[in-house]
Amino acid sequence: MQKTNYIKIAKEVINLEIKALEKLKKNLGNSFNLAVEKIANCQSKIILSGVGKSGLIANKIAATMSSVGSPAFCLSASDSSHGDLGSISKKDVLILISYSGKSEELKNIIQYANRNKILLIGIMSKKDSILYNASDIKLLIPQVIESAGIVPTSSTTSQLALGDALAIAVMKKKKFGKLDFKKIHPAGSLGAQLKTVEDLMITGNKIPFVNENLEMSKALRILTQKKLGILIITNKKKETKGIITDGQIRRFSQINQNLHTTLVKKIMTKKPIGIDKDALAAKALALMNSKKITSLCVYDKKNKNKTIGVIHIHNILNSNIS
Repeated sequence: MQKTNYIKIAKEVINLEIKALEKLKKNLGNSFNLAVEKIANCQSKIILSGVGKSGLIANKIAATMSSVGSPAFCLSASDSSHGDLGSISKKDVLILISYSGKSEELKNIIQYANRNKILLIGIMSKKDSILYNASDIKLLIPQVIESAGIVPTSSTTSQLALGDALAIAVMKKKKFGKLDFKKIHPAGSLGAQLKTVEDLMITGNKIPFVNENLEMSKALRILTQKKLGILIITNKKKETKGIITDGQIRRFSQINQNLHTTLVKKIMTKKPIGIDKDALAAKALALMNSKKITSLCVYDKKNKNKTIGVIHIHNILNSNIS
C-alpha cells in the first residue's frame, strides 16, 4: 500500500496561502490608509464581528488591537440581534469581516450601523455584496483558491494578515511603544522582558551611600550592613562621585596596610557606570555583561548626577530576564 505524502499536501496548502498573501499585498490601496486613520483617531471602542471562521479571525484581531493600545472586542453576530447591538455607540468604529460579504447574520448589524451613522469598515472579497455597498471604508480581499477547493484557509489567512497589518499600523500611528506594551503585558516571559530598571532596582535605605571623606573603617561597616558588595560614594550635595566594590577593597588591602584610615575617595572608581531608570532591565543586563560588572547606579534622566537606585545582576536574573 502506497503511503500518502503528507508533506507534499502541507506544501500545497502553504503555497496557496503565500499566493493569497502576495495578492493581498498588491491589492492594498488608499482605503487601508483611511481605515488606519479612523481607527487610530477613535475615541471609543473598536468593535469587530464576523460569522464562522471569519468570526474567529475577528476575535483574534480584536485581541491584537487591544494588546497594542486600541481597546477592541468581538461582538457575536448571532447575539447581536438579541440585545447586544446596544453595546455599539456612535463614537465606535465597527469592523465587519465576511469573505463573501453576504452573511445573513451580519445584516442586522449592518442596518443598525447605517441607521445610526456608525463608521463601518468592511473586509470582504466581493463588490456585489451587502457589506461592500454598506461600508464607509471598503477593504477588499482578493478572491483566492482555498485548500481542497472548499475549506476556508487562504481566505482566513488573508483576513488575519490584513487585521494584523491594521493593528500594527495603528500602533505606529499612535506611537505605542515598548513601555506602553509593558503596562498591559505585565505577566509571563513577555512581561519579564519588558520590565524596566525602575521595576527591579534597590532604593531608599538599602542603597549603600557613603560620603567621599569618610574613612574606610566606617565605610566597611556600611558595606557589611547593606550586603550589596558595593559602596556608592557621594559628596555633600548628594551627587554621585564614585563607586567602590568589595573586589577593589581586597586588592587595595593587599598592597596597602592603611586601609582602615584611608578615605574612600582615595580608593573609589570615579564616574561609575549608570543607567536610566526607564531603560529596559534587559539593556541593563547587556551593559553589565559588556563591562563585566555586577551592579549599576540608576539615575533619572533629569539629573544624571544623583543615584536614585542600584540594580544588581541578581535582581535581573531572578526575574527570568536574559
